[in-house]
Amino acid sequence: MGHSVEVTEDTKIPNAATFKIVKQDHTLGNMVRAQVLSMPQVLFAGYKVPHPLHPYFLLKIQTDGTMTPQAVLEQACTKLIATISSLEAKFKREFSFKTTEGNVPEDPYGTTGAGAQSWGTGKDYLDF
Repeated sequence: MGHSVEVTEDTKIPNAATFKIVKQDHTLGNMVRAQVLSMPQVLFAGYKVPHPLHPYFLLKIQTDGTMTPQAVLEQACTKLIATISSLEAKFKREFSFKTTEGNVPEDPYGTTGAGAQSWGTGKDYLDF
């Protein structure tokens, strides 16, 4: 069984490498590319999915030489995991409030009660 990441150092471009990430697609490719580009040591980062039926993408990274492309990718993945973990914690916390509060109004858009507009008394256009 092969590795899920293969590295090919670029011989024509200094401080550059291409990473083949197996069993992944645009979802991870775009997130990793964006995270890599946010780092000041990176001169170029791009990814492509060569063919939709082949389950991998290629990520090319070029740095200014202060860090290797491999080190940049590792650091970017660590930051991305931390960001997603933080998002997950916030998401779970927000939904735990919704279940414990219990007093969430039936109509969150305020179309009933004081100050609400009356939208007509007949049938709604969706009532057949």
